[in-house]
Amino acid sequence: MKHIARKRFGQHFLSDGGIIDAIVDAIAPQAGQRMLEIGPGLAALTQPLVERVGHLTVIELDRDLAQRLRAHAQLSVIESDVLKVDLRNIAPVPAQGGVKWRVVGNLPYNISTPILFHLLEQVDCIEDQHFMLQKEVIDRMVAQPCTAAYGRLSVMLQWRYAMENVLFVPPESFDPPPRVDSAVVRMLPRSQPAQVNVDLLSEIVQVAFSQRRKLVRHTLGRWLEARAAAEGFDVQRRAEEIPVAEYVALAQRVAAMPA
Repeated sequence: MKHIARKRFGQHFLSDGGIIDAIVDAIAPQAGQRMLEIGPGLAALTQPLVERVGHLTVIELDRDLAQRLRAHAQLSVIESDVLKVDLRNIAPVPAQGGVKWRVVGNLPYNISTPILFHLLEQVDCIEDQHFMLQKEVIDRMVAQPCTAAYGRLSVMLQWRYAMENVLFVPPESFDPPPRVDSAVVRMLPRSQPAQVNVDLLSEIVQVAFSQRRKLVRHTLGRWLEARAAAEGFDVQRRAEEIPVAEYVALAQRVAAMPA
């Protein structure tokens, strides 16, 4: 029985064999690795992945698809919203090696950013991530300062990951085709990231980009003045002109100030 894509789940099923092969090659799965797939859907990526690693853990919200996936003996199926799953609580099968997860998936585009931030909270147990996303989102993730795409997502993810856009995927590679271009991103957690209060960094970046066309003296400057922390920080810039390292250093400085 053919599964009908459900709009509420943001389902677009990958169907292009050449693209599937290219994604699997980019992931380069190895036998015995501890691998997790988010949103396996009709198993387009799942099948070639499990053939290489031997066993795969998958998270699938759609009840009908989860039931189909349980027919595969080499799959451990978690029927859940990924935003409610803590990777640290998933026990690996005995055959899986390593202590960290390799995470892959064709993420639902309507909740891709919440998923990325959810996984950011669990990054210590992740070896790497390869995700299919809306190309516009990946452009923002890897954007450099002084570009239109550079923003909160760029700063928060680049602080913790080295990222690369590895593959362009056109709409006709899916059934049904989405109305946007897609791409695949590789995300490698940094081995020695700057130590920072993540909530504080997030607040600083959110305030800075709240009016991105204005100089940050109107936004972040006032926020810093209220905390007597404005000294030494150049507020005669727009938020998009401030590199990731400066945002991190500012968060570290504010956190170190006496209460």
